Amino acid sequence: MRILRIYLFLFFLLFSFLGITQGKFRIVDTNKESVSIPFTLVNNLIVITGEVNGKELSFLLDTGITKTLLFNLKFSDSLKLNHIENIKLRGLGEGKSINALKSNKNTMRIKGIVNFNHRVYLIMDSMFDLSAKMGMDINGIIGGDLFKDFIVKIDYSKKKLTFYNPETYVNKGCKKCESFPLSFFNNKPFIDVYVENYLGQEHKANLLIDSGGGDALWLFEDTHPKIIVSKKYFRDYLGKGLNGDIYGKRSKVNKLRIGSFVFENASVSYPDSISILTVRNNQTRNGTLGAEMLKRFHVIFDYPNKKITLKKNLKYYKAPFLYNKSGIEIIYGGDMLVKERIPNFTNYKINDDGSNIITKMISSYGLAYKPSYEISNIRDGSPAKLAGLMVGDVILEINSSLAYDKEMQEIVLILSGKENKKIRLLVNRNGLHLKFEFYLKDML
Repeated sequence: MRILRIYLFLFFLLFSFLGITQGKFRIVDTNKESVSIPFTLVNNLIVITGEVNGKELSFLLDTGITKTLLFNLKFSDSLKLNHIENIKLRGLGEGKSINALKSNKNTMRIKGIVNFNHRVYLIMDSMFDLSAKMGMDINGIIGGDLFKDFIVKIDYSKKKLTFYNPETYVNKGCKKCESFPLSFFNNKPFIDVYVENYLGQEHKANLLIDSGGGDALWLFEDTHPKIIVSKKYFRDYLGKGLNGDIYGKRSKVNKLRIGSFVFENASVSYPDSISILTVRNNQTRNGTLGAEMLKRFHVIFDYPNKKITLKKNLKYYKAPFLYNKSGIEIIYGGDMLVKERIPNFTNYKINDDGSNIITKMISSYGLAYKPSYEISNIRDGSPAKLAGLMVGDVILEINSSLAYDKEMQEIVLILSGKENKKIRLLVNRNGLHLKFEFYLKDML
């Protein structure tokens, strides 16, 4: 294993006193008014490829942050960072602040756009790693740094981002589109929506637009008298923040209304107050609008003019609001070596009349590295917990199909299926192969 090499240019003492202005992203080809790039959609989240000082890395696109974060740099990764200083970062989660390096004057490229004076933050804590959760390598997060310099269109159906030069962009109009004003707090975008609670009471909610949050809706319980949790809820693991795990309640609201767009029985999460201490400095914020809701639209972010435009995405607009009904959370557990059957067609001959070819298939076996999926969390009282599954179990088969032949999101979709669907798992527990079965349960 090669050790991660980070070449640190220790000029930060000078520049920390002089100050360094953060650069701007721009389109490389000045004759172009826009640039389109493809993205990968994983569990509602957008992943793009970029370069920092010539090193190709993968980034989660997250409007909920303003900084560019780097992490999970290991094995053969080699990255040169400029003008370093040590800092502490604080974000969502129940843990303490974490150590990081702030680096200025870096070159950041994303296909046809570039920033020659970009600031990045390298998280030193190896525990912060989104790769295991996403089932693919994720080396960083980028958000507001990118959105503030362009008008950005997100097409979730075609999995395409388009960056428009705001100085030449022309809004062509759209009969079925609706535009809404954005407000900003700490350079993060907020939108006003209307929520109807389980008692039928509607209230306005000021929400952070967070493309890096996989859920549809988060509400903070004590920020409005009409934000009331339905009597039908369950406690669950909600995700991982910068400073640790986030837990809370999952339930549904009667309605979520954004202009004329109305969603009935939309899923909602209520994070525990300890997990959101760092966001409570914004006194008007009532929660978060996440990617499970954003993907239901074609979205145009216009930071320069402080507005967002939405149009129904027919592929996802009426999709059901899903959640994991098994009670288990899975992560990528690394590669495992498996024995594979390799068919070989040999020993053929042609009949005397030349009409038929007789073949004989001879199989050989070889070893190959395949992804493994490990149980990282189990909800108390859930079907999986009651069946006897444990944290650390590695899933080998799901419903008689090899788990390593599936993408992580395929497995998550199976575990989010209809109530009473039978799930059969074969797992590896400390070298023992054990079989379990249970039925999915709708908690709402």
